[in-house]
Amino acid sequence: MVSESDQFNLLYSLSFTLFLFSHFILCYTFLHYFTKNKLVMTKVTVVGSGNWGSVAAKLIASNTLLLTNFNDEVKMWVFEETLPGGEKLTEVINQTNENVKYLPGIKLGKNVIADPNLENAVKDADMLVFVSPHQFMEGICKLLVGKIKAGAEGLSLIKGMEVKKEGPCMISTLISNQLGINCSVLMGANIANEIAMEKFSEATVGYSQHKEVADKWVQLFTTPYFIVTAVNDVEGVELCGTLKNIVAIAAGFVDGLEMGNNTKAAIMRLGLKEMMAFSKLLFPSVKDSTFFESCGVADLITTCMGGRNRKVAEAYARNGGKRSFEELEEELLKGQKLQVPK
Repeated sequence: MVSESDQFNLLYSLSFTLFLFSHFILCYTFLHYFTKNKLVMTKVTVVGSGNWGSVAAKLIASNTLLLTNFNDEVKMWVFEETLPGGEKLTEVINQTNENVKYLPGIKLGKNVIADPNLENAVKDADMLVFVSPHQFMEGICKLLVGKIKAGAEGLSLIKGMEVKKEGPCMISTLISNQLGINCSVLMGANIANEIAMEKFSEATVGYSQHKEVADKWVQLFTTPYFIVTAVNDVEGVELCGTLKNIVAIAAGFVDGLEMGNNTKAAIMRLGLKEMMAFSKLLFPSVKDSTFFESCGVADLITTCMGGRNRKVAEAYARNGGKRSFEELEEELLKGQKLQVPK
């Protein structure tokens, strides 16, 4: 038998424990509200809303809700399109919390706000994530000149480069030069649909200065299923993301001509050597170790096995070169673009 005094002590202990727990929850809620609403929070905008852009917005939005130094809301600039039913893509994204055209079946997060107005989307943003097709970036940057918040930081997820008469121009350099902001890059073995389904993946942030900014990008993107690391080699990371797309075309030709896995493995090995040599020719500062990060050999393997360039190149070879890359791109990629230097 439990005595009345023991029962009283037990009830008292339970009541006191519940009292402390309820006050802890109250204090946590108050502090979270205070830090999210009273302090100056970092605002993030994603410039682009295709397959990878939508996945990037999903990753970021899941973290801004948890990180007290970020504003909850994530803006995503959408190039406005009219869907077959007559609805505007932006309106559907905001109503359904889903990019029904480029990432159907995946919820982005209720704190992702689609905006068709580029200038309005980037206004007041402290961190800008660029993830539009590289063919359009020069035009986008021209529209944004003078519209970016002073001191903003940029991050390019764009795998490509501009090829001009005066020589190749990296997308991060284009962004930095035209907008006057520091621009890091994020590259890796990142098939967007797999990350959207929260299958494990890795990525690499490349930076040239301000390690603390790179760490902030890592914090913004990292989740239990998406692990990000940073390396001080922005050119090396970005060139990995660019040049592997050329190797992937060769891998697609191998598949289309049914030359076998041994040939494909040789193409990938030789391609990696050429990537390293070409990168060092353009930028002697590029580090060998960068090619063994996710942005290097891992991304090369993924792209040569399942990337869009490989897919279109295979179809080109199977058709004996009788159908153009432009035609196959439109048919097979459903609005996405090949990743090749312009």
